[in-house]
Amino acid sequence: MLPVINVGPLALQIPGLVILVGLWAGISICERYASLRGLTAQNIYNLSFIGLVSGVLGARLSYVLRYPQAFLANPLGVLSLNPGLLDPWGGAACALIAMLIYGQRKQLPLWNTLDALAPGLAAFLAAFHLANFFSGDGYGSITQLPWGIDLWGAVRHPVQFYEMLAALLILGVIWPTQRFIRSASPGIQFFLFTSLTAGARLFFEAFHGDSTVAFLGLRQVQLIAWLVLAASLFALYRLSGSVKVHLEKG
Repeated sequence: MLPVINVGPLALQIPGLVILVGLWAGISICERYASLRGLTAQNIYNLSFIGLVSGVLGARLSYVLRYPQAFLANPLGVLSLNPGLLDPWGGAACALIAMLIYGQRKQLPLWNTLDALAPGLAAFLAAFHLANFFSGDGYGSITQLPWGIDLWGAVRHPVQFYEMLAALLILGVIWPTQRFIRSASPGIQFFLFTSLTAGARLFFEAFHGDSTVAFLGLRQVQLIAWLVLAASLFALYRLSGSVKVHLEKG
């Protein structure tokens, strides 16, 4: 865990820097290969910027609505730069809505746009898990394995590294080569990303030490991962089926 590094008089937050590098890498990958999906780099940049701004504002607003009393006592806390005062689910919802509105107004093809964003999301997730390691968030359960790490007073699974490596492997699988894009119908790349990511989280959640149990011993994140995996596999089935019907008619 290395949340802060001192460079002269400056105290740099390592997790925040890692996330910024992940955002830059993800957007750069998307912009570079946007043309393969019939999009422009400017389309991807605008879409990413709108999603980022809307996500941050929505995450803070959602957090304020969840804990209004804390901000009534200290209204300036709304402007705090502390990332712990952000609600990731509320931010993700706001970002998704804003990006859908922008895409519809600019008449961007939905499946091609999602495919173009998929590699960038995989790169960002890899950086996000690495940032969790530096901040100590998303920590693993206690283990006696030799590669365990000392964190929060115990030797734990380095689950952040497990998930980072999984995200990098997924990025390699869905890397937008011309051959891959020619052989896959629009939407396949995105739902391949979501299904692999959900499957990886479903597996690695068993090694987490910060999980919330929902019911019947199942963890909350695992339930969400099951739903995402089922929906993604169904979408892959429908998309591959539509391609097969199209080829048979041709």
